[in-house]
Amino acid sequence: MSRLSRGLLPLAVAAAALPVLALPAGPAAAVTYGTPTITLSAGYLSGAVGATGDPTVAVTVAQSGADASALTVAASATTRGSVARTGDVTVTGTAGNRTLAVAAQGVGYTDLTVKVTGLGGKSATKTLHYAASPAVQRSADSRYLTGSSDASAAVDAGGGYIVVADDESNVLRLYDRNASGAPVRTWDFSSALGVSKEIDIEGGTRVGNTIYWTGSLGNNKDGEIKTQRHTVFTTTVTGSGAATQLALGGKYTGLRDDLIAWDKANGNRYGFAAGSAAGEVPKQVDGFNVEGLEFAPGSSTTAYVGFRAPLTPAVTGGRALIVPVTNFSSLPGGSAHATFGAPIELDLGGLSVRDLRRNALGQYLIVAGSWAADDNSDPYALYRWDGQPGSQPVKVLDLPTSDAGGWEAVPDVPDLTAAGARVQLITDDGSADLYGDGVEAKDLTHPEWKKSRTTWFTLN
Repeated sequence: MSRLSRGLLPLAVAAAALPVLALPAGPAAAVTYGTPTITLSAGYLSGAVGATGDPTVAVTVAQSGADASALTVAASATTRGSVARTGDVTVTGTAGNRTLAVAAQGVGYTDLTVKVTGLGGKSATKTLHYAASPAVQRSADSRYLTGSSDASAAVDAGGGYIVVADDESNVLRLYDRNASGAPVRTWDFSSALGVSKEIDIEGGTRVGNTIYWTGSLGNNKDGEIKTQRHTVFTTTVTGSGAATQLALGGKYTGLRDDLIAWDKANGNRYGFAAGSAAGEVPKQVDGFNVEGLEFAPGSSTTAYVGFRAPLTPAVTGGRALIVPVTNFSSLPGGSAHATFGAPIELDLGGLSVRDLRRNALGQYLIVAGSWAADDNSDPYALYRWDGQPGSQPVKVLDLPTSDAGGWEAVPDVPDLTAAGARVQLITDDGSADLYGDGVEAKDLTHPEWKKSRTTWFTLN
């Protein structure tokens, strides 16, 4: 070691022993928070007094410079507290995703202000337009399918989902059958079918991966002949449950004319020509209007076409009519005309067919209702049947009539011999005044306020 190195060593040791002096800290940098943002998954929401599982709204919040979990979300009623008060609105969830639910107290409309309060004293608001319909019987067993009020036919899609048709549009909608809310998927085949007006879809049934749909085949409510309503078409199913997809198959527009020609050839037994003539409204006891569609026992080719009108004989208290179409499966996309089997007349206590459904065991359920146009308060009943022309159906239960809407559809049939068997029925609420303002549901401006009701019934 050099003399220079030996001289520096004591100095280094001494320096290391000196205390380290910290410099005084400067002022902390100020945090700047942006204005919070709030987004609602829907601007309009519908509920029902006393309902279970009403639809909710997803609320998304954020604020630059802040953790979303530090943000507060609350809602208050700004109008008509008799419909929903501030305390009837709950917001759950954490971070950026919250869920808003409303427990309705009265019928009508109200606006709710949804407010996010962030750090730095900043906030933002959104308005949610809310509507509440009356309490219904069996509310614990009921759910609401929103986006449409005129459910008219439904089939099972598997996995707890159903495909529902609407007689006021040509849109098919996929719903979670056990939850209230909007459809998870929709299809509108109007353009591909070459129609610009409603088909008035009233019946549907599924065989394998094919769903058959039929229009009412009748005139419109003013007695005008509308050819779009003569449409029968198919959709092909792929996937199941929430992943269900539909593709358009074939169509046929000659069934109405085939039925009229068949009836004429048999002495005008059912008056199809007169009931379907221009100027004749379809919903009268001697009218012409199809609402049920299902295949015959053990068959995937012969379909039962169930009539809302006429009754036979065409008098109050007459029998309901079913006409077997023996080559129904070959009609959509084919060139043949329909062929028919012997007609079936059923005693449904003076009611007619509103829907018809068969299970794999050959057991049928018939939703029976009035042929009349304004029939929300008229009787409805559910009948079981074995599908055989020589047997008569047996009433299972009378359906509630004090609630808004008419019973229109049964998606599927359970084993009717099983103890505690339950069936789901769907209402057409299109003509109902849901919110006490005199406006029919089908005429409401906002689709989120339109809805049909599903209810589960225990049969045994």
